Amino acid sequence: MRKSHGDSENQTTWLILVGFGELKLLGFLPFTLFLAIYVLTVGGNILIVLAVASSRTLHTPMYLFLCHFSLLEIGYTSNIMPQLLQSFLEGGDIISLGSCLTQFYVFASLAAAECLMLSAMAYDRYLAICRPLHYPVIMSTWSCSCLATSAWLGGFLFSALTLALAAPLSLCPGSRVIDHYFCDFAPVVGLFCGEVWIMWGAGVSISSCLTLAPFLLIVTSYVFILRTVLRIPSDHGRQKAFSTCSSHLSVVGVFYGTLIVVYVAPTDHMPALLRKAFSVLYTVLTPMVNPIIYSLKNQEVKLALHRLWRQLI
Repeated sequence: MRKSHGDSENQTTWLILVGFGELKLLGFLPFTLFLAIYVLTVGGNILIVLAVASSRTLHTPMYLFLCHFSLLEIGYTSNIMPQLLQSFLEGGDIISLGSCLTQFYVFASLAAAECLMLSAMAYDRYLAICRPLHYPVIMSTWSCSCLATSAWLGGFLFSALTLALAAPLSLCPGSRVIDHYFCDFAPVVGLFCGEVWIMWGAGVSISSCLTLAPFLLIVTSYVFILRTVLRIPSDHGRQKAFSTCSSHLSVVGVFYGTLIVVYVAPTDHMPALLRKAFSVLYTVLTPMVNPIIYSLKNQEVKLALHRLWRQLI
């Protein structure tokens, strides 16, 4: 990879992340707000993991997937938030090219793994409701662990393919300023010159497969679930069956809803501040909302959290 003009062989190429420099006039208010969100996000997801681990009644595939999903959320937000908090204090951030590419790789990998994990959770609900007699055999502890591990590995492996395409490209001469608060796909591709269309095409294709294919699997699973639930004769039975899916459905709606707003809605003519504000939806707010959804909508998780709280105090 070619170094920028003026860099010697042993020097690092540095980039400037603008962040939310426009909010610097507000003083410590943005920093305090986002710090509180970060603490709530990490704390909430850790509590979910501890609640599941401490309650034997939650040692089931559904809650094992939930633990993995919470760990993904912790890594996802921790990859971005510390740097964002620093930018609030300093009005921007200086980052090396290697660190920027690493942040993009971790971000893309965890986002892809979340999509795959959500589809595995939907498949688990399909088996539990539509094929209850075969569920213990098909969704064994081994099968559950394999699906969860595959989601992690799939996210990191497919994202590595996109990043590998940057290796033969050279950095464009000139400005090293990125008008964003983290190294997203578009800002990273914009750093390079040459046949960047290959990286663009591969990145869009891979990300589409890793988001649309799991989404279609989720939709298909819930079509079969809905058909099975509607066949249950009693209202209580239908409500009980569908209540096990409500929290997962809510998380899927929030996750894919924010992705659609950011990546599908036209943002070319939006002000930079508004574009970054949209990105906050899925990088900052969504990981905070997910543990709240599971703790409010899932009675078993609420009971486990209550027992855990009593043990702690």
